[in-house]
Amino acid sequence: MLRSSSRERGPLWRDPTFRALLVQGILLLALGAFIAMVVSNTLANLEARGITTGFGFLQERAGFSIPQTLIDYSGDSTYARTFVVGLLNTLLVSAMGIVAATLIGFAVGIARLSPNWLLARLATAYVEIFRNIPLLVQILFWYFAVLQALPSPRDSLSLFEVIFLNVRGVVLPDPQPLAGFAATPWALLVAVLATWGLVRFAKRRQAETGRPLPVFRLGALLLIGLPFATFLVTGMPLEWSIPTLKGFNFQGGVTVLPELIALWLALSIYTASFIAEIVRSGIQSVPQGQVEAAKALSLPAGIILRKVVIPQAMRVIVPQLTSQHLNLIKNSSLATAIGYPDLVAVFSGTALNQTGQAIEIVAMTMAVYLLINLVVSALMNLYNARTLLKER
Repeated sequence: MLRSSSRERGPLWRDPTFRALLVQGILLLALGAFIAMVVSNTLANLEARGITTGFGFLQERAGFSIPQTLIDYSGDSTYARTFVVGLLNTLLVSAMGIVAATLIGFAVGIARLSPNWLLARLATAYVEIFRNIPLLVQILFWYFAVLQALPSPRDSLSLFEVIFLNVRGVVLPDPQPLAGFAATPWALLVAVLATWGLVRFAKRRQAETGRPLPVFRLGALLLIGLPFATFLVTGMPLEWSIPTLKGFNFQGGVTVLPELIALWLALSIYTASFIAEIVRSGIQSVPQGQVEAAKALSLPAGIILRKVVIPQAMRVIVPQLTSQHLNLIKNSSLATAIGYPDLVAVFSGTALNQTGQAIEIVAMTMAVYLLINLVVSALMNLYNARTLLKER
């Protein structure tokens, strides 16, 4: 019986499963050998040139200043602090760009399908112009052709004599929290949680009874009213540092760098042109019968768009929107072209030139961008799973 069984199976090397495992094992060994060879050669070359490896340099003094810092930083800070400052600046412009690009993209995408001839043509012109000009060119345009052409601080453009625009950026009043102000952010957090609970309750109530709640008005009342009431009850513990011109520059207030403004504008406008096409294609993917049925019920155009079209279009929009958000985050590394102090400029640029720890610094930078994009992708995939159509 055993001999006949072995004859039926044939030689082991003819078994497809065995051959597949064998090929994968050989490829895995070859990849491991290649990586080991690269690491060995790299370590040998570094040793031959007297270059030390490791992450001990992170605790050394950086010795250079950074024009924009969201946390305390000085020339005496360490390279680890430099890394954090650059990371926060990257996250800042990326978050601002994602919000602005999404809002602009949705507005332009909807406008492209507008029955208004002029509005639709303007939206089409926006898309065709900005998505066909390289991003780097747009960054340089906003920085050199627009912002660097502004007047000097002495001739600043002003708004109500409290906001000033000049070649050095936008100077805004700086809020100075006093004792007791901490209660206001906590009240805002409570309002956000209460609004979230209200939205869930309203959906469940409408599904059970068919009667909607004015969620928008109630949510706005919570989000604005509760923090504002808390602010008033605690005695309005907030002062403002108003910028004033002294000599050749402004004293007081807070300055938004022109590099940040130029990068934010370019990233937002460029990415929004792609998002607009994604939104347009998502809306057009909704069956026309859905729209006609809604019109037959005499629903207003705005409600049809918000309640019928957009919810169904999101299942097409979200996956492509995720890719554009990831592209925006990665494209923010072009900030080094105009000197914005992001992670690439201050850590992979200045810090690398001073320390010579190229492998460690580049590896850390790559790992950070990978981690940020994986987190954003996971959050968008989670949202996408919630927007999928549920079959009964």
